[in-house]
Amino acid sequence: MGYSRLYAFLLQRWWLTFLLLGISFVLGGLLTLNLLHTLMANFEFLSMYGVEAVRDGGLWQLIEIVGSGYFAAACYVVFKLCEKVLVERLIMTKGTDS
Repeated sequence: MGYSRLYAFLLQRWWLTFLLLGISFVLGGLLTLNLLHTLMANFEFLSMYGVEAVRDGGLWQLIEIVGSGYFAAACYVVFKLCEKVLVERLIMTKGTDS
C-alpha cells in the first residue's frame, strides 16, 4: 500500500507528528468547546430580530461560527492522521525489535 508524501514525512519525524497531534487536539477542543451553544444563540438572535439582526452582523457571525466548525473538523482530521502515524510507527518499531 502506497502512502502519501505527507504520511511518509510524518512517519519519519515522530517528534513533529507528536507535537502536531497535541496542537491539533488542543485547538480542536478549544474551537468546539462552546460551538453548539454559540450557534444556537445566533440562530435565536437571527430568528427573533430578523433583518435588524442581519444589519447588526448576525449573518456575518453565523458565517464565522460555521467557519470555526470547519476549522475544528480540520483539526480533528489532522489529529486522527497523527494518531494513525504514531500507532503505525509504534507497531513497526515493536515488530523490528523482536
